[in-house]
Amino acid sequence: MIYRSTKDARRELSDLAQTQGGYFTAKQAAAVGYGKRHLDYHVKAGNFERVERGLFQLQGIPPSEHDDLIRLSLWSRGRDDRPQAVVSHETALAVHGLGELLPTRTHLIVPRSFRKKPPAGCVLHKGRLAAEQVEEREGFRVTTPLRTLLDVAEQETVTQEQLNQVVEQSLAEGTVRRMELTDAVGQLPSDSRLGRVLSALG
Repeated sequence: MIYRSTKDARRELSDLAQTQGGYFTAKQAAAVGYGKRHLDYHVKAGNFERVERGLFQLQGIPPSEHDDLIRLSLWSRGRDDRPQAVVSHETALAVHGLGELLPTRTHLIVPRSFRKKPPAGCVLHKGRLAAEQVEEREGFRVTTPLRTLLDVAEQETVTQEQLNQVVEQSLAEGTVRRMELTDAVGQLPSDSRLGRVLSALG
């Protein structure tokens, strides 16, 4: 694609990158007029940093609070250049500010057809998410609080005490409504851990 040497092209790329923690893909750059030759030029000039194959970052932009999640989201992009991963489980709890767990690994839900090998410290859970189970954040997607509770309840790394705390907090703060949690628990086995939490709360 022919490079448009205009302020409009630079602004369009900058505006896009700002929504992704300063990152942009080669395909996104091409869509506004930056071909491979021009990307190489700007990398050498110090305007762009080549993060990995097909992924760049504008220089001079402070790291986002969730820089690691944005990068993993972009890492997960498919052939259509769209990210496939959704932040989930204990990592999603941290994003939502629920509980006091300090996850040592980053958890992502990806489609069952996903084939990329996860980076060190990243755990992939293969599954399908409905649109209403996902929230958009700046530069990445995360499971909703309700879906997150359902996911962490199945993890042996989360104790019953920790689960109780997270559920109580989410209900007290209105992050999850009691009725929607009750409905979700009604579709689980009678001895589910979330069911025991609700029974204890009365």
